[in-house]
Amino acid sequence: MARENEYTSWPRLRSRPGTDRTGRLVIPALGGFYARLAPVTYAFLRFAFGVTMLTHGLPKILGTSHGSMADPMAGSMNLISGTLGLPFAPQLAVMVAILETFGGIALALGFLTRLIAPMMAVQMAFISIALGPTWPWIDRGIEYPVMLGFLALFISFQGGGPFSLDHAVGREL
Repeated sequence: MARENEYTSWPRLRSRPGTDRTGRLVIPALGGFYARLAPVTYAFLRFAFGVTMLTHGLPKILGTSHGSMADPMAGSMNLISGTLGLPFAPQLAVMVAILETFGGIALALGFLTRLIAPMMAVQMAFISIALGPTWPWIDRGIEYPVMLGFLALFISFQGGGPFSLDHAVGREL
């Protein structure tokens, strides 16, 4: 096992004594490299997820188009009321826009990670229900929201990680 340092001591990366979670490496010399970079690559993954969510929320807040959708806020309201049949669609759409925008920024920075990421996972579950049962994203299916939902769930359990505001503050849920 690699020498203990600030990277390998990240609790989610260490193996319990007597277990080997990753299997035997074909090139054992790479073990230390992987251990050192795991928290960095996780920070990049969390950042990319947060920015992805931000790019979906910001057009709703600003009232601008997003891809082929001329009015993303109206699209959210239609999905909430028309497809899911939920009441208060305008208010829920505003909550979705706020979650995607400010929650996306927070996740990118690793702030309130364990509070916001589960909210994103629940949102992706509802989007998957609304768009299902078609799978391929190219056919307006659930492939993309399912992937984002599981990523949000993963981030929920991992927390902010060592390269996050949560870690800098020294507190997380």
